[in-house]
Amino acid sequence: MEFEGFTQEESQELSKGVLLGTLEQIKGWARSNSLWPLTFATACCGIEMMGTGAAHYDLDRFGIIFRASPRQADCIIIAGTITKKMAPILKRLYEQMPEPKWVVAMGSCATAGGPYVRAYSVVKGADQVIPVDVYIPGCPPSPPALIYGLNKLQDKIRMEAKGKKVR
Repeated sequence: MEFEGFTQEESQELSKGVLLGTLEQIKGWARSNSLWPLTFATACCGIEMMGTGAAHYDLDRFGIIFRASPRQADCIIIAGTITKKMAPILKRLYEQMPEPKWVVAMGSCATAGGPYVRAYSVVKGADQVIPVDVYIPGCPPSPPALIYGLNKLQDKIRMEAKGKKVR
């Protein structure tokens, strides 16, 4: 029997009723299946992010529940343009989040400045302000693209818990 999200060896262990692993692996599995992202939506990508959390796509089924406070969030989804005036606020929100924390840059504006890249007031990507773990391309990216990116973040969290470095 093959269990979704587990390797073949882990699926064999689960079929026996016993799952062996380190405490770090169990914590990584629990963290990856209970992401609480802070929303930082400044443009049209925010509408797609809201649509992903709504009934049709329902991020709750992945254990992803949006939070409005940085002190309760372990992930931040940056959706939209970041201006130079907003960059210090974004950095402050990131610093208020407890460790471990992850960052998702959603849309071409958050990843590389988007169509406003030549404007004097636009930051050329969220990675200029804070470290980014997952980039989701598109203008704006669709809800399935956001779900795929968040699933990749969950995989990254699980792999890092196993001691493997993921870029």
